Amino acid sequence: MTKVLDIVTAVIRDEAGRMLLVRKRGTAIFMKPGGKRDEGEDDLTVLARELDEELGCRLVDASLLGRFSAPAANEAGFMVQSATYLAMVEGAIAARAEIEELAWIDPAAPPAGMPLAPLLTDEVIPALLALA
Repeated sequence: MTKVLDIVTAVIRDEAGRMLLVRKRGTAIFMKPGGKRDEGEDDLTVLARELDEELGCRLVDASLLGRFSAPAANEAGFMVQSATYLAMVEGAIAARAEIEELAWIDPAAPPAGMPLAPLLTDEVIPALLALA
C-alpha cells in the first residue's frame, strides 16, 4: 500500500507571470512552496503558516487551482496529495527555515535541466497553462 502525504501548496506569480519555486536544503528538486498539514488544520491555515515559515511573506488571498496527486519528489515510496492554490502574498519573499534556494520560472518554458517535482510537471503546470 502506497503511503500518502497530505500537503497544501501555493502558486505564487510575479508581475511578469513567472512562478516561484523552492528547493529544500539537502535536496535537488524544485517544487512549489507549501507543506504538510498539521492535525486539524484547514487548507488556508496550512498555506498561511507554511508561507510565513518558508518565505517570510503573508498570504492575503488564495483560490483553489485544483487537487492533484503524484509521486513524492523527496520521499521514496510516497505519493503526495496536494490542494494547490493560486496565492497572493505580501511582504518580502526570502528563503527561510528549510528552504535553501528560490527560483522564478516561466511555467510555459521551464529551464531545461532544472529538476522539477512530478506534481509540478505532470499536474500543476498543465492546469495553470489551461487557465490562460
